[in-house]
Amino acid sequence: MTQLRCSVKNCMYNDERMCSKGDITIGGRDASRPNETCCESFRERTGSMTNAVGSPSKEISVRCQATNCHFNEGCKCHANEIGIAGNNACSCGETECASFDCHC
Repeated sequence: MTQLRCSVKNCMYNDERMCSKGDITIGGRDASRPNETCCESFRERTGSMTNAVGSPSKEISVRCQATNCHFNEGCKCHANEIGIAGNNACSCGETECASFDCHC
């Protein structure tokens, strides 16, 4: 499993920089830079909404659609640690996999 650090404070799954969803999907099939990726699992936290699912975990299963990423093996992220960025995101398109490493 991959260790996750998430700085997307507006995500309903973010709990002290950890994810409570259990698994996430990184989008960006043809990405060549981090800002061309996104966390497709992002859901905006609204009002007093708290985490909707599970307990926060440092380790998480990451499905990856960014085929150009060095860490993508069989559509799974095999990095030891990744970061999801997008501090004030309101949609998944405003997030990114900050650990994306293009092998192109």
